[in-house]
Amino acid sequence: MGHRKEYDSMGEVLVPEDAYYGAQTKRAMENFATSGLVFQPSFVRALGMIKKYAAMVNRDLGLLPADIAEPIIQAATEVVEGKLDDQFVLDVFQTGSGTSTNMNVNEVVAGRANELLTGKRGGKSPVHPNDHVNKGQSSNDVIPTAIHIAATVLLRTRLIPALEDLQKALADRAREFSTIHKIGRTHLQDAVPVTLGNEFSGYARQIELGIARLRSLEDRLGELALGGTAVGNGLQAHPEFAPRVIELISRETQSPFREALNHFEAQAAQDAAVETSGALKTLAVSLIKIANDIRWLASGPRCGIGEINIPSLQPGSSIMPGKVNPVIPEVVIQVCAQVIGNDTAITLGGQWGNFELNTMLPLIAYNLLQSIEFLDTVARRFTSKCVTGITANAEKCRSNIEKSLAMATALNPVLGYERAAKVAQRAFLEGKTIREVVLAEKLMTEQEIDRLIDDAIRAGTAQDA
Repeated sequence: MGHRKEYDSMGEVLVPEDAYYGAQTKRAMENFATSGLVFQPSFVRALGMIKKYAAMVNRDLGLLPADIAEPIIQAATEVVEGKLDDQFVLDVFQTGSGTSTNMNVNEVVAGRANELLTGKRGGKSPVHPNDHVNKGQSSNDVIPTAIHIAATVLLRTRLIPALEDLQKALADRAREFSTIHKIGRTHLQDAVPVTLGNEFSGYARQIELGIARLRSLEDRLGELALGGTAVGNGLQAHPEFAPRVIELISRETQSPFREALNHFEAQAAQDAAVETSGALKTLAVSLIKIANDIRWLASGPRCGIGEINIPSLQPGSSIMPGKVNPVIPEVVIQVCAQVIGNDTAITLGGQWGNFELNTMLPLIAYNLLQSIEFLDTVARRFTSKCVTGITANAEKCRSNIEKSLAMATALNPVLGYERAAKVAQRAFLEGKTIREVVLAEKLMTEQEIDRLIDDAIRAGTAQDA
């Protein structure tokens, strides 16, 4: 493959002939080849959208000639459509403002626009990446804007719908299991009876609250930094530029974006991204609790708790024939651990708002979008490959109630706490059930025991979904 010569303020750079990007992107490729991680397509789409509508508004304001604006609009549209994805090649870990990625987009759009006009890709004429594609913008307001756009769109179109499906599946199990009585557990020890439906209703509510937390972010993520340019004072941006561009982005994404109330806050801080990550972390913690409970409730199949059955998906051991593991709950737990780790990185990134600019924008962008995308994917898998296929082992649930020493609690109204405790101690030492000890000591009749146990079980159904 041949190369062509491109130029920037530092001199000549050789760029692959088939590349749309130019000198600044090539320099950044060489300087920042650190991790092999590149930005998610959702982030690139958001940047392409900004460039598309920036050219359109600059044209309408008389700041760009139509013959320059039109090819920019077409090229940026191709970016939004994912047709030029292979041109966005920069490592996530780069200059903290994301300038290199902004210039990568500017150069690709200009390079494609020039090809449309002249048949020759790349270069800076007649379309210039800075003077035309980046007109009215700075990396310092474009990158924070793209973070908010990409995160909002992913939350609204992917993660929240995935969680709604999961919440429904859990609520369905709660209703299905509402009459199945089982032993409750606190401190990993037997406690008073509940229903299996009680437990699943709690899981469904956790996800419902997680959805509500994510929806509440719309207001803060809705403020866009665009229009602040380099330091927040809007230098070289037409006063109508940002509101017009943002209105067009809002229409395309069907999201209520608006210009930031204070551009200095919007560029110097990334508090909305930190808050979003915090809500994602909370959701991850909820999912870990749910997945781990399901993992334990399905443990066995014969020597564990075994109160539910989950779908068997694949062999679980290279040495133990017939072993089947709770693979999907374990995938959920691992993904959520990654999200919690991402939150730590984002929290540290949020602290790096020195004076008029946060300089960990690439790290924040990558980790935030990764968390959203990972949670979306794993929530869908959890729903389809685990939760919808859960069945109850009703017989095991009933036998666990009868065997549990916690059933001594049901005797409190007749025997009192101290005597009931002695019954439980004897049952434990002799390997008997509470019922067997009470009958042996002639403390109650079988009918009285049944009535008290039934009362305890009925109390456990009060909060069914």
